[in-house]
Formats: sequence, structure tokens, C-alpha cells
Amino acid sequence: MAKRIVLTLAVTAVLVASLGVVKFRQIQTAIGQAAAFQPPPEAVTTVVAGEEHWPATLSAIGTVAAVQGVEVSADLPGTVEVVAFDSGQSVHEGDVLAKLDTRQEQAQIAAAEAQRELARLNFERMRGLLDEQVISRAEFDRATADLRQSEARVGEIRSAIDRKTIRAPFSGLLGIRHVNRGQYLSAGDSLVTLQSLNPIYVNFGVPQQAMAELRSGRDVRVSSADGKGAAITGHITAVDSIVDQATRNVQAQATFPNPGGLLRPGMFVQAEVTLGGGSAIIPLPASAISYAPYGDSVFVVTDLKDPNGKTYRGVRQQFVKVGTGRGDQIGIVSGLKVGDEVVSSGVFKLRNGAAVLVNNKITPANSSKPRPENS
Repeated sequence: MAKRIVLTLAVTAVLVASLGVVKFRQIQTAIGQAAAFQPPPEAVTTVVAGEEHWPATLSAIGTVAAVQGVEVSADLPGTVEVVAFDSGQSVHEGDVLAKLDTRQEQAQIAAAEAQRELARLNFERMRGLLDEQVISRAEFDRATADLRQSEARVGEIRSAIDRKTIRAPFSGLLGIRHVNRGQYLSAGDSLVTLQSLNPIYVNFGVPQQAMAELRSGRDVRVSSADGKGAAITGHITAVDSIVDQATRNVQAQATFPNPGGLLRPGMFVQAEVTLGGGSAIIPLPASAISYAPYGDSVFVVTDLKDPNGKTYRGVRQQFVKVGTGRGDQIGIVSGLKVGDEVVSSGVFKLRNGAAVLVNNKITPANSSKPRPENS
């Protein structure tokens, strides 16, 4: 009985040992296969680095403002009798826009003119009597004062009549009409907006560090509103004398020709100030840059060798110094060489040494002056 038990234990031990050896070899084989496994190459697009000269510029968001812009309003209260303009109409300085009812003033001026005529006749009579020394000088002075007072009264009523004829204070483009015939207006009620559009201002702020570069006469370019990627060039005409304490920005004002009325007051535009000089940079699509707290980098496609010494197409992570942007492009100041093949899309899935497959059938936008299809 004891021999049988010993035999059984021995056989069991042999089987367990055999299974352990088999499993150990299987695990070793799996580890070897995993170590030798190479992931498939990642599909990417590339661009060849080339050098360009970009002038030194300063970009800012600007707001368009009219050189002259007002809310045309009623000076005196009254009922609108005539509306002499249409919404969106161009007008010249002095053009009549509206007239208020002046029937009461017309009646008042008739009475005032009659009173003035009476005062004039009395003045002439008193002057003749004064020459004959029939009346005193005080009576003549009273007659003179009455004449002047009646003339002033007539002038006052005529001024009120004239103020009820509302005219364009300067040439420009009218907005949407706010008034209709027969409407009663109080003093200060708005009729319409009037904006002078040519020339036109663009106001923008820049950091205080750039104040030294902002001088009157520097060229400024802004994107137009025609959707065709065109730009309008103007020049700086004024720089504010103070720095905003909240933003630490200084305001600048540039003047632009605007004959077509493409720029309208209140629009936001991208302003670019030309500072002169410039530097040589390597422009890359913005999608080629991998941003990180420890530094910005790109992936350069080159020939690499695997642990077995076999050559393959892979990527090398290259840290770069990033400059300003323009359109779809970012300027690389240093870290790249002309002729390097740089990954332009798919950088998020790459690591240093990863194998890649270049497919440039469809590439990301790479233009310094993009023209979006739906702009």
C-alpha cells in the first residue's frame, strides 16, 4: 500500500514538472515574440522644410470706428411733417433729412414781425421828436430798446423754425430710419444714424512692451470684409498717451481709405502692423507643431535602424523654437534645417523612433494667406 502511494506521488510530481517545463517554454517564446514585435507604421503626411523671409510684424484685433459718426436727433420737440430720406441713403452735408411742424412758430413770427414794425415806426417817430427836442433822451432810449427787443424776438422765432428743419451735419451714409411722418418727437429723440465711411479708423491695442515700435506713419494691414482674402493698407495716425491699467495695453489708431465701404463701424478686424526688418524662418503648417510644457517639437522623417540593424523609415522628435504665425503657417525660428522632411499631420500618435508610412495624397492647409471656402 505504501509503495502504491509513493508511486502515485512520484508520477504526479513528474507530470507537474513536465507541465511546468512546457509552460515555462511557452512563456519564454511569448516574451521573445513580444520583444521582437514591431507595430505597423503610422500613416502620416509630410512637408519639406524651406526657408522664407518674413518681415517683422505685430498682430492685434482691431475695431473699426467712423471718423465722424452721430445719431441725428431732433433739437426741439414737434410732430414730423416731412421725412426726406431713405434708410441706407448717402447724403451730403446740409441735405434736409426731416422737417417738423412749424405752424405755431409761423403764427408767432407773423405777430413778432408786426410788433417789430410797430417798434420801428415808433423809433423813427421818437428820433424825429428827439431832434426837435420835444422828448427826453430817456424816452428815445426806451423806444430804441423796444425796437431791438422786437428784432431779437423775430430772430429767436426764425431760429426755432430753422432748428425744426433737420439737416445732415456732414456727408456720409445713413443707417436705418427710426422715424415716420406724423410721429411726435421729444427733444433728443433719434431719427437715424449717420456715419462717415471714407476714410475710416481702426482702433487696436498692443502690449506696452511694443510701444517703442508704434510710431505715426507705420503701415498697417487689415483683412477686408469682401470674403476674397483681400487686404486694405493704411497707416498709424495716433497713439494714445496713456497705458490701460487693467490690460497694460496701449491704444493705437490707424486711418484707412475705404471707398467701397467694405469696413463698417463696429466690425472686428485682424490688424497687422509692419515693423520693418524681419528674419529668415522656416514656415510649417500649424498641425505640424506638437506643443508641450517642456518644449515645442516636430517629428522629422529619416532613416532609422531597429535592434536587429535593419533600416526603416521612422521619425525623430526635434525640439524647435516657435515664432509668429501667419495664416495656416507657424514660423520656426531655430531647430530645423532646410530640406528636413517634417510630419505635417498625425503627430499626436507618434513617438520618437516610430515607423511611419508617408501618404501625401491629402495634406493639411499650408498657406500664409488662406481663403476659407465658407468665408
